[in-house]
Amino acid sequence: MSVKIGNIDLGEFPLLLAPMEDVSDPPFRYVCKKNGADMMYTEFISSEGLIRDAAKSRQKLDIFEYERPIGIQIFGGDIDHMREASEIASAAGPDLVDINYGCPVKNVVCKGAGSSLLQDIDKMVKMTEAVVKASHLPVTVKTRLGWDDNTKNVYEVAERLQDVGIQALTIHGRTRAQLYKGEADWSLIREIKRNPRIKIPIFGNGDVDSPEKAANWSMEYEIDGIMIGRAAIGYPWIFREVKHFFKTGEHLAGPTIEERIEVCRTHLDKSLEWKGPRTGIFEMRRHYANYFKGLPDFKPYRMRLVAEPDINNIYSILEEVAEKFADYDATKVLA
Repeated sequence: MSVKIGNIDLGEFPLLLAPMEDVSDPPFRYVCKKNGADMMYTEFISSEGLIRDAAKSRQKLDIFEYERPIGIQIFGGDIDHMREASEIASAAGPDLVDINYGCPVKNVVCKGAGSSLLQDIDKMVKMTEAVVKASHLPVTVKTRLGWDDNTKNVYEVAERLQDVGIQALTIHGRTRAQLYKGEADWSLIREIKRNPRIKIPIFGNGDVDSPEKAANWSMEYEIDGIMIGRAAIGYPWIFREVKHFFKTGEHLAGPTIEERIEVCRTHLDKSLEWKGPRTGIFEMRRHYANYFKGLPDFKPYRMRLVAEPDINNIYSILEEVAEKFADYDATKVLA
């Protein structure tokens, strides 16, 4: 059976690309879409920034036809501002609006936004209802298990947010207190999925970094789909590998050196196109190590790539990498 969010048909077991700050921009989303991501989200966007018309927040609203279906994710601590931000985000033409109740970062939480709302479920419900009423699009939510081990309240959150109209829920299997440490616990996600009151799709997120894990957890925790985040950074092939494993039970060979170079270069080109040469080159620097992770003696090339300001020289270094590792079997390198 297909998974649906409103009228958006995501197929049988969708793989979602997580919204990640300073990562999930259009260039990164482009290479993930090409490699099989079924639905994607923008980086999270501050409601305050949208209302102030801040350039950085506005730029994050950029979406492209080839990315669909795509959701714009917003966050904030003020209900009226979130309502207004929902209207602005909806007008940008996404397929849905997503609310971030999961971000654990201190400067988000201290403003009463992100996972901070897990300490005030009544306010979270009111905020969600305001966003749902303000948008003509489906509204979804991403959150965590709870604030800490003593307040794992996501079971209540799921019921109450469904009651005010959200159309899907993604749960990261950690509390806010855990940040990104320790192992994600999906057992509570399964309990929510088994709750007869819950009719909306439930997606699991946290620690999915291999086809086996995705396949095993899809059955063990009975979720409707999986959201993949950090495992896709520098390795957008994770989506196609998971899909291949689901279909055949066999591993797809990893990307060759040629593929790594090609996708890295595509990512770079899209970055230049969207951000301009200076910012495009600068912001691409965080990705090189991940694209070539596991290659022996890659460090000297990485050092040159992250220091080089000239685009033609960057292309030349990538060609050097292609020549240097031409006979190396990169398909066996772990992501």
